Amino acid sequence: MQENFKLFDVVTLTQDLPEHNLWHGQVGTIVAILADGAAFEVEFSDRDGRVYESLGLRPDQMMLLRFEPAPPR
Repeated sequence: MQENFKLFDVVTLTQDLPEHNLWHGQVGTIVAILADGAAFEVEFSDRDGRVYESLGLRPDQMMLLRFEPAPPR
């Protein structure tokens, strides 16, 4: 399924990134759209809002989190 990611969307990793100490299921926020939407800068923060990692991700490395029912296909 192709996601339509936007600025400030909340996403979760779909794969482990051990080189960044990030793991499948960790939650981040899109803070920049890169390469005309081919990549996105995602910030990962702790419970106090301190950013502990920020990196560029491809769309296939993340999934949009939904806080309400998804629209019908």
